[in-house]
Amino acid sequence: MARTSRPLRLTDRHVALVQPESVSEEMPESMEGMERSTEKDHAETWSRLKQTAPAPDEIWFFAYGSLIWKPACDFVEMRTGLLRGWHRAFCLGWNTRWRGSEDNPGLMLALDRGGACKGVLYRLPPNDIESNIFSLFEREMAFKPSAFPPRWVNVATEEGNKTALTFCIDRNSGRYVSGLTPHRVAEVLATASGTRGSMAEYLYETVSHLEQMGLHDTHLWELQDLVADHIETMHGPMR
Repeated sequence: MARTSRPLRLTDRHVALVQPESVSEEMPESMEGMERSTEKDHAETWSRLKQTAPAPDEIWFFAYGSLIWKPACDFVEMRTGLLRGWHRAFCLGWNTRWRGSEDNPGLMLALDRGGACKGVLYRLPPNDIESNIFSLFEREMAFKPSAFPPRWVNVATEEGNKTALTFCIDRNSGRYVSGLTPHRVAEVLATASGTRGSMAEYLYETVSHLEQMGLHDTHLWELQDLVADHIETMHGPMR
């Protein structure tokens, strides 16, 4: 697949204007109605999933957001691919910890039904699958109940189809957010920040890495332009 990269309107200079003074990787307190997941929880989730795994020594996961640029576990192979039937959307809310606050809650990416999504496939080390699965679950499901539980999906790649784990929104979850206009989503992404950084940084890193891999997402491309507009409205134009 050809790699192309276009200049984003949203830049690291925009991100610096809304980034919090300090950023921490420490686990924040759980949000109301949630509790910390345990290793036993992760083991039970994996026990259920591996019963339908295509091959015990060939486990892939599909990254569509921050896992693209921060995989959270070891991998031995990487491929780009297309997932049909699901699309990337800022539909996981409202986040008042990692990249949001009580005053300005954030929205995170998840896969929602319909459409298609270009992303990245990572293959876990065949001799160390469980510990890496647990690291992945700890990153994506640190608290329960999960609003976007893992599931197997079929991803098309240039080398053939692969079954992979990914995280899809549960529309019955109270954290599912829908019906927002692109301008409203952009406003949230331009203002929300928390212990792990800003939503603007999250968007910037995701879009820039996708573009570097030649994976263009029309919706995210529109959002990065709108977020840059919002930040410049608040802080003045970039010079």
